[in-house]
Amino acid sequence: MNQTKAPWYFLLLIILAGESAFILPFVLARVFRPTVLEVLQLSNLELGLCYSVYGIVAMVSYPFGGPLADKFQPRKLIAVALWLTALGGFVYATFPSYTVLKVLYGYWGFTTIFLFWAPMIKATRVWGGTNSQGKAFGFLDGGRGLVGALFGTLGVLIFSLFIISEIGEATATETSAAFKQVVIVSSCIVIVVGVLVWFFLRLDREIEKKIVLEQIKWTQVKEVLRLPSVWLLMIIIMCGYVGYKITDVFSQYATDVMLYNQVESAQVGTFLLYIRPVVGVLIGIIADRSKITLLLLLSFVIAFLGSLLFAFGFVEESLTALFFISIFVVAIGVYGIRSLYFAVMQSGKIPLVLTGTAVGLISLIGYTPDIFAGPAYGYLLDNSPGIKGHQHVFTMLAIFSFIGGVAAYYYYKLYRKDK
Repeated sequence: MNQTKAPWYFLLLIILAGESAFILPFVLARVFRPTVLEVLQLSNLELGLCYSVYGIVAMVSYPFGGPLADKFQPRKLIAVALWLTALGGFVYATFPSYTVLKVLYGYWGFTTIFLFWAPMIKATRVWGGTNSQGKAFGFLDGGRGLVGALFGTLGVLIFSLFIISEIGEATATETSAAFKQVVIVSSCIVIVVGVLVWFFLRLDREIEKKIVLEQIKWTQVKEVLRLPSVWLLMIIIMCGYVGYKITDVFSQYATDVMLYNQVESAQVGTFLLYIRPVVGVLIGIIADRSKITLLLLLSFVIAFLGSLLFAFGFVEESLTALFFISIFVVAIGVYGIRSLYFAVMQSGKIPLVLTGTAVGLISLIGYTPDIFAGPAYGYLLDNSPGIKGHQHVFTMLAIFSFIGGVAAYYYYKLYRKDK
């Protein structure tokens, strides 16, 4: 794979689009989880089942959307995906019934995965070229984290502006009206990002010819499936993604265990988002100067150790400092894994021109937590209220971090000679 000459703003647009697509289905619920449950009148399990519907549609979309990314220019697929996702946001702003909400999450599963996911990964890999895969994917995830944090901060600001009474005394009507404004503003911003992508995410014609195939053949799919790296990445991404999904509960931990109000718990969720860009950028800088596969293994070890702090019940109401330290440790591990698991594709000998197909196949297994993680931790929280339920959730994280660490170790052993 030759080093490409795609400009810096190309990566910046991928980053901006990369998080904008997931603001409506995921980031707002992560930052405003207690509020989302209240205004939509959902239990933790019901919200988790909405994620499951998203995940089921996503599972169908991954293997078909992957080859699509090898046939069409990334900018066109990404822009259309953003516009369609934003339209769903205006439905979300009406606070639909539980049935309609499940349909909406299924719709988002199509727009953000079938049309968007593989093109984003492929465009990032093209920008990274031969020598900067760690930087490309580290900056992608770190940058996406920063965009998510800015969306979260803007959301908290808008939310607080529309709450007239004291936060702790806000009525359900005030809360609903404030959150509705957050959703509408977010949807409008996603539309604008789509316009920017359509006009400016352009590649040199020669590069486009090299990364687009006229036709995807079954022999090429079999070529991808024969690679050990593809099968290991399925396990690595699945385990790492469980960790990322579980970061959704930190704002709820702040409410249930630390006894914070809604704005304070949303600020905890936003604080978590600000850790992500720092970890992503640092990982990106370090990764291209060291063994990416070893860094991936170390990230799983850190996530495992951080999860144990919560699993053993050490983080209690009076221990504010330990709460934020523990969040930081888990976040370093989880965001480190996210920054690296696609960056090791080149080390794993996956051809650039078949990136979309490989991403589709890997994601078919790797992102199954979209189906089971939400209901699993929703069930654990609903059936064991308070700190006990959260301990069970973080025990789940520890188990998956251990399994992912084992897979990352084998990946390191197979491909450690490559930087």
